[in-house]
Amino acid sequence: MSRRSPLTLAALATSAVAGLDVTHAAPLGGTGGEVDSALLSTRDGRTLVIRVPRTAAAESEQSADLVAVRALSDGVRARLPFGVPRMLGQAPIDGTRAIVSEFVDGAPVRLDAITPGTAASIGRAIAAIHALPTSVVADVGLPQLRAIDVMREAVTTLDRAAATGLVPAALLRRWELAAEDSALWQFTPTVINGSLSAASFLVVGDSVTGLLGWARLQVGDPARDLFWMLGSSNPDVPETAFDAYHQARGVHDREVGRRAVFAAELELARWLLHGTERRSTEIVDDAVGMLHALLDRVSGDLTNPLAAEPTASLGLDEVDELLERGTPRSPGSAY
Repeated sequence: MSRRSPLTLAALATSAVAGLDVTHAAPLGGTGGEVDSALLSTRDGRTLVIRVPRTAAAESEQSADLVAVRALSDGVRARLPFGVPRMLGQAPIDGTRAIVSEFVDGAPVRLDAITPGTAASIGRAIAAIHALPTSVVADVGLPQLRAIDVMREAVTTLDRAAATGLVPAALLRRWELAAEDSALWQFTPTVINGSLSAASFLVVGDSVTGLLGWARLQVGDPARDLFWMLGSSNPDVPETAFDAYHQARGVHDREVGRRAVFAAELELARWLLHGTERRSTEIVDDAVGMLHALLDRVSGDLTNPLAAEPTASLGLDEVDELLERGTPRSPGSAY
């Protein structure tokens, strides 16, 4: 299927939103090859976005995102220090649907471009999500995971990864010891976005102005929203973000940093499992290379697992790349 032009999308938007008068349409960058999108200017001075999924995976993600965004009522949005795009209308097209939503100002960020100032704003933004009442999730039937569910899902992932025979034995032992550490799993689940990466955030200057992608909104482990920052090559970035997060939350989860390390490492195992399920030699080889590189980085910590300073950079920049690629996981996945 050829890509839909901005003019075609603008015409579609007028059928999705009654009375909409579009005066200008331009391509919208950063949405990837699975979505047709355009930035629209309207006669009444608004800036809107229209998106049409091109694949079944993108359509599924869009549907889940809509459920989550609808759960964010005006009262909930008022508690967040950033904007969340609001859906204005939809229209059927070619067996899927076009969604028109508000435009939130800001530029997407890259992990390697995050400054300590931006990291502090990101930490506060994540803390605001985690401070939302769990009824936001419960009232719309989205997943609610207990701490034991998070632990069991992690164990299932490492067991499946072990069954491939491709994970270094020393890494498996490191993960098994972490899973068996009861102190690690003593936490109170919170509302989490569930799919954060650097690309999720829109910023102006050093301030987070918007957050995109809510398809995995759920109650779960706060570490799920934090671990991607450990991939920064600048150790000040995770340290500043975690500090700002704890200050804004006012609740100190002593083990959130260690669980974040665990989650970051397990993301490589997930990539391996994705490759084996797809029977992709390329992905499997990529994942095995990442696992051996991780083994080299943590080799001095294997007998005292996850004991390194939890807010220090792990150099796992590939983890953020995997998150931006959309490493598959079930909607209720803890990690």
